[in-house]
Amino acid sequence: MVKSEFAENATRKYSFIKIIMDSLQNRFKKQIAGILQKELNLKNPMAVPHLLKIAVNMGVKDALLDKKNLEKASIIMSNITGQKPKWTSAKKSISSFKLREGDKIGLAVTLRGRKMYDFFERLISVVLPRFRDFHGVKKNSFDGSGNYTLGFTESTVFPEIDPGEIDKIQGFEVSIVTTANNDKDGFALLKAMGMPFEK
Repeated sequence: MVKSEFAENATRKYSFIKIIMDSLQNRFKKQIAGILQKELNLKNPMAVPHLLKIAVNMGVKDALLDKKNLEKASIIMSNITGQKPKWTSAKKSISSFKLREGDKIGLAVTLRGRKMYDFFERLISVVLPRFRDFHGVKKNSFDGSGNYTLGFTESTVFPEIDPGEIDKIQGFEVSIVTTANNDKDGFALLKAMGMPFEK
């Protein structure tokens, strides 16, 4: 699918910002990793925690009623992540919901490498500040193993999405998977990378 003109303009604007700034991936290698190593008192630089992947998951409303809802959600997900999503299917049948095993009910994208760092940078510097009365993200959304999940009730906080083209509000989750051994180290990693945690 071709991106809308609105999405293309937003992507171009963000790409220009990236040109005049050193990328987060480079800053992590040159500065942040060293700071983290000292903060966590690690002797081996290879033990410094880092981002492993970012998973974006969306359960699509009314996916079973009309396949067009899945197609529209797929376009939204592609614009947000810059990557074509994969379908997620029901793992078991639920008769009360008229759901059969194998029915397509959602979308998923896994970002790694440069795309992962670029998405994280856009998340903390562009998307989160767009929330009205934003005071930081919650500190208690770690999973016990150093991974962090953010829930979004709608997609229009991303500049690539034109609110005028959205006919259904669609929420999704962003899971940031790290190599940290625990939540303390995961928190230190994300904070050092610029995640705006609430005070």
